[in-house]
Amino acid sequence: MDITTQSPAPPAPADRPTPAQQKRAARGATRPGDRIFLGLSRGSGILLLVIMAAIAVFLTYRASLVLSKNEGNFLTTFEWNATATPPVFGIAVLAFGTIVTSVIAMLIAVPVAVGIALFLTHYAPKKLSGTIAYVIDLLAAVPSIVYGLWGALFLVPHMQGLFSWLDDYFGWTGIFEYQGGAPRTLLTVGILLAIMILPIITNVSREVFRQAPLMHQEAALALGATRWEVIRMSVIPFGRSGVISASMLGLGRALGETMAVATVLSPDFLIHASLLDPGGGTFAQNIAAKFSEANDQGRDALIASGLVLFVITLLVNGAARLIIARRKEYSGANA
Repeated sequence: MDITTQSPAPPAPADRPTPAQQKRAARGATRPGDRIFLGLSRGSGILLLVIMAAIAVFLTYRASLVLSKNEGNFLTTFEWNATATPPVFGIAVLAFGTIVTSVIAMLIAVPVAVGIALFLTHYAPKKLSGTIAYVIDLLAAVPSIVYGLWGALFLVPHMQGLFSWLDDYFGWTGIFEYQGGAPRTLLTVGILLAIMILPIITNVSREVFRQAPLMHQEAALALGATRWEVIRMSVIPFGRSGVISASMLGLGRALGETMAVATVLSPDFLIHASLLDPGGGTFAQNIAAKFSEANDQGRDALIASGLVLFVITLLVNGAARLIIARRKEYSGANA
């Protein structure tokens, strides 16, 4: 007698919620903890926007009080005499000095920081990597005034040799022409700022590179790639948006650095063709130097310059966000 064995029918798959149902469930959080966390997160975001708007309104209002009295062109005047009657002041020198020193700092710090981060994550032994990372963390905790004192007492006297070398080989360009004098220049400030922002960029870049997918690296090695090829094809593309974010953090500190710049730079209100000529100024340095001796009108003028720095910072961060948004394929969330 034939016995036909029939296998039991497979159980019906459980109904899964649709994406629309998942979104409704996320919006309609029912647990008290979820509601509290949602409220705190939303409130923090709104509070941040309110604070930013309040700062912008305050700066704009105080700046408008003095700009209407200014006898000079606020954008092009090479003078700062905001306490006179009538006031004459402009930000041409301050904007030039701020941008030049920040660009110099970024050109020096970003490649060095990325190189250190790659060395610590993919080349250095674990013990050596931990020691170097600890020292870099200590550098990030050093106060600005300490950097400024070090720059004035050690860095400035030792820049003579570098300036002479630049003048010998690149003085023909005019940008590196050195005519003597104390090297309290925009180039010295840029180098000091590069040292100051190096720990920030290094630490963030190091953490980003550590998150690079291990499977991607092992696959590249299995295909015969060298260690550098693995870094170039897998690690750097993955961490590119993180490096950009780290660079923007460093740039933010370079743009707003005050005491270190004020300690090292010999300020004047001239734009020098050579980066090795003493003089120049930055927004933050000028505010720190002039604020204590300024009257109400002079303080409003300094606030007006602070408004320009505020706008520059917003534009820089907005540009960074656009760069990252256009390279979503390199974000860690999509790896």
